[in-house]
Amino acid sequence: MKMPKTVRAYCPKCRTHTDHEVERVRKKKPSELKAGQRRFRRVTAGYGGFPRPRFEGREKPTKRISIRLRCKVCKFAVTPPTKRARKFELVEA
Repeated sequence: MKMPKTVRAYCPKCRTHTDHEVERVRKKKPSELKAGQRRFRRVTAGYGGFPRPRFEGREKPTKRISIRLRCKVCKFAVTPPTKRARKFELVEA
């Protein structure tokens, strides 16, 4: 899926259509202090191996692509619903 680096979209903060920069949302490093991560570390620690069975099966042909639209006027970011694509690429319009 090819998408232009800039699109004209509605900005709820400016309340008008403005040019937006398109950026791909990347997964950030998980915090070690969150409750779920602490529980996961406690369960996996020591002898006994992994707590859940490992996923065995085919990989899905498409992945969900998250994008963020950032207004060029006020820098407000909007995240539209995710879409599925095999490949994602930002191109010059």
